[in-house]
Amino acid sequence: MFKALLTKCKEAVVSVLPVTLIVLFLNFTPLVDFSTKEVLVFSVSAVALIIGMALFNLGADIAMTPMGEQIGSSMAKSGKFKTLLLVCFVMGVFITIAEPDLSVLASQVKDVLNGTTLTLSIGLGVGLFLVLGVVRIVFRLQLSALLTFFYMTLFALVSLVLIRGNESFLPLAFDSGGVTTGPITVPFIMALGVGVAATLGNKRNRENSFGFIALCSIGPILAVMFLGIFADGDVSYSLPDYSMESHLSSLGSTIGHTLKEVFIALAPIVAFFFILQFIFMKLHKKRIRQIVVGIFYTFFGLVIFLSAVSVGFMPIGFKMGTELAEQNSAVLVAVAFVIGFAVVLAEPAIHVLKKQVETITGGAISKRAMLVALSVGVGISIALSVLRAIYDFSILYYVIPGYFLSLGLSFFVPKIYTAIAFDSGGVASGPMTSTFILPFLVGVCAVLQGESKILLDAFGLVAMVAMTPLITIQTLGFKAVATKKVKEKIAMKRILNADDEQIIRFM
Repeated sequence: MFKALLTKCKEAVVSVLPVTLIVLFLNFTPLVDFSTKEVLVFSVSAVALIIGMALFNLGADIAMTPMGEQIGSSMAKSGKFKTLLLVCFVMGVFITIAEPDLSVLASQVKDVLNGTTLTLSIGLGVGLFLVLGVVRIVFRLQLSALLTFFYMTLFALVSLVLIRGNESFLPLAFDSGGVTTGPITVPFIMALGVGVAATLGNKRNRENSFGFIALCSIGPILAVMFLGIFADGDVSYSLPDYSMESHLSSLGSTIGHTLKEVFIALAPIVAFFFILQFIFMKLHKKRIRQIVVGIFYTFFGLVIFLSAVSVGFMPIGFKMGTELAEQNSAVLVAVAFVIGFAVVLAEPAIHVLKKQVETITGGAISKRAMLVALSVGVGISIALSVLRAIYDFSILYYVIPGYFLSLGLSFFVPKIYTAIAFDSGGVASGPMTSTFILPFLVGVCAVLQGESKILLDAFGLVAMVAMTPLITIQTLGFKAVATKKVKEKIAMKRILNADDEQIIRFM
């Protein structure tokens, strides 16, 4: 176990070091000016981030992923299809309601929408679409066709929201698809999909193991769209206190709140797993002990991770945004791209995804290729989001052509790339996005457009982070197809040349 933890620590260092070095490097330039106290707290938080990520990733490997796979495969093998659908629906609702990132979203619209109503609506959306993911595997439904249908439905609802005059709901609606696929939800749902696909799906179709996150990201967007259609009034937003002093003074309450949030998030999953273990699965005691140890690793790792980003990364992100906003626009956009390129490496769920992708595809899609595609995609999304904050225009100018392009690509690239791409979009928009990149963009918007425009121009960032990987990863599919065709042509040419040589020799 110690050796495995050491390996995870090394991986975490590689992930966190780039964004840490970028922040520290900017401190030695005229672009930003952090105090000694801010640099020290940020550095300590980076170390805590490494420890937390290492513990979380180890816990995901020995607890969250096996739990999801066992539930998916055991329920599928039981032959009780209706029970499987009910279990998936209940798990989807519970883990979504308990996801810490969702409470942040609910707090932003509490003046217009009841927090319980919003949370429950999003939970029901995820539960229904998780059931749809199982149905897709059982009845061999095409993921690209399902995604196209539901995104077309989504864009139809956009027009109704605009007619109602509730444009402020649009960034929040698109963001909701990202915040509900957080660090607790992703490993479990992905593993659940693998377990179900391995038992009920066509084993030759590797893409069956993916697509659950993609579908579960649509449900929350549709749910908030419906709320936007029937809601009255504008969504209000007040700029929180991002200062380092306020976060340090409330360090104890921050850690306590994080402990509570993570416990509430993990408790339903663990409780439901042990209920199913008692009724259906009957796993060996040794296996159960390993899972219990992994749950503790996951719990403490996520508490350390979330506390570190809240105390050290959130204030730094906001201050970077406010100070860089006063620089040349080209410099601001360039720095935003570099930060986005690096920060995705520190998302904890990314490492769960890339490992699963390499395993399922037998190394055909490497972890390196995945990381490069995700980093480029997220870097572009942050740069585009900064441009939106600079020039003050609607997020629809991005998401409508972006999703149309993504859905169009899905009909021309190998299906495995489409499934992975749409899952990656949800995974990339994790806690580092909401607690470091979003405060950065809020700071930029506060300086350039004022507080009244933050909700329209800064929010929607999570949606952008979730969207651009859809394009970059599917581009890998084009590259794979093109490379395969070139190799086939070369092989055919060699065969023809060899035949010609034999004919000449015969003559």
